[in-house]
Amino acid sequence: MYRLFILLGGIIIVAGGILVYKVYKDDKSKHATGSDNPSVSTSVANSKSMPVPPKVTVRPKSGAAVFKTTVPRPVARLDLKTQAYNAILENQQGQGGFGQDRSDFDRDSEYEPNELIVVNAPSGFEDNARALGYTILERTRLEALSMTAYRLRTPSGSDMAQSANRLRRFFPGAFIAFNHRFDLSAERGAAVDASAKLNAVVSRTRAAIGWQDISQNCGTGVRIGMIDSSIDLRHPALADRKIEFRSFHNKKRKQGNAKHGTAVASILVGKLTGSGLGGVLPGAELKAVNMFEYTQTGKLVGNAFAMIVGLNWLVAKHVHAINLSVAGADNIVMGKALEKVEKTGVVVIAAAGNWGRDDRPAYPAAYSNVLAVTAVTAADGSTQEIYKWANTGKYIDFAAPGVRLYTAEAGGGGGYQSGTSFSAPFLTALAAIEVAAAAGKTNIDVIRTKFARASADLGKKGKDNVFGWGFIEKKPVCHS
Repeated sequence: MYRLFILLGGIIIVAGGILVYKVYKDDKSKHATGSDNPSVSTSVANSKSMPVPPKVTVRPKSGAAVFKTTVPRPVARLDLKTQAYNAILENQQGQGGFGQDRSDFDRDSEYEPNELIVVNAPSGFEDNARALGYTILERTRLEALSMTAYRLRTPSGSDMAQSANRLRRFFPGAFIAFNHRFDLSAERGAAVDASAKLNAVVSRTRAAIGWQDISQNCGTGVRIGMIDSSIDLRHPALADRKIEFRSFHNKKRKQGNAKHGTAVASILVGKLTGSGLGGVLPGAELKAVNMFEYTQTGKLVGNAFAMIVGLNWLVAKHVHAINLSVAGADNIVMGKALEKVEKTGVVVIAAAGNWGRDDRPAYPAAYSNVLAVTAVTAADGSTQEIYKWANTGKYIDFAAPGVRLYTAEAGGGGGYQSGTSFSAPFLTALAAIEVAAAAGKTNIDVIRTKFARASADLGKKGKDNVFGWGFIEKKPVCHS
């Protein structure tokens, strides 16, 4: 009997051990897929032909939904240069170099103190506004947009909202708004210089989206516009490019730096340098506008008034598409200016924003007449992941590379950058080609439909709030 009890006890211990191991294994597997980990990035398939349903974990309403879809992608044959690029990138994962916090920009509270902007003002507006205690700081005729824009200072000691409403009562036909500020849609912190790590003529920018076979004159006859920060025109990747630059910052303030603008410009038209740099349309003309400046406290800001003045200049330069890698609040004056831009046949593309929010759309990307682009990892991996701080929402149209993307840095060299700022230029390049080829016979809706058909569905089937229509797979058609 004693031996029987010993035997039964042994069986119970073994069974218990097996049960504990199974629970541990299941729990480990569960965490590995990220189903209970809200900080895990979203992985997605880059193929419409693989109908694997996504796993979705929804956070409480205080946070955004986290989509986790890990689907193997077909592995394409890569040339030796691209394989070398992948090896370098793989070795650098986790090395840091970027700010790890999302943008703390609050779109609704960021505006120029005591300033209003006005368009569509009636005859006699200036004299009447002065009589009401407002100061006319600037009046600009925007010929290409058929608008006149005013920048006003509100009466001393008055409340901003009350001052705006008072002006609306006196001038009901005018469009009046705060002079909202805008955020550069890039991750905080400095990029890692990696130019010495790969001595090859491969463009790491092009490799990220699979456009390695672009010719050096690709984009000839295409005119691209961008409104951003300043640009380092002496950088080897940009020095001999066809770039025309203007700054519309407040002349009472110091012009903004060239860090962000240099990176975006290099993605669009940068020369193949032999150190990993090389833009997607090196033969195109670039008309670039700076809208950023430093306040007296040293804060880098851009505002809506500079934005609309820049839009007017770009339309006057007959650009085919405009890249806006900035994000801010809904602003009726900016919205009216963009309506005018649309009527000219120019297509506008904007970054989705890096606030990590699903309840606060970023403008101008959220306007229906703008293509909104979010950021994902490069196209050459087995899976793709959404950028961790990318905004989500119904306004998202497409996804393109924007995580650890290699770009030019102001002052020389290059480094890895992350943010929706750096995904937007890929769609801008494609849109500019479409508009140039159509010779005025296309529009934003036609292009959106065409691009949707040329995108790999990611996440939920069809258009979703994370990836829009999916990862753009269309390649540039180069006309020399």
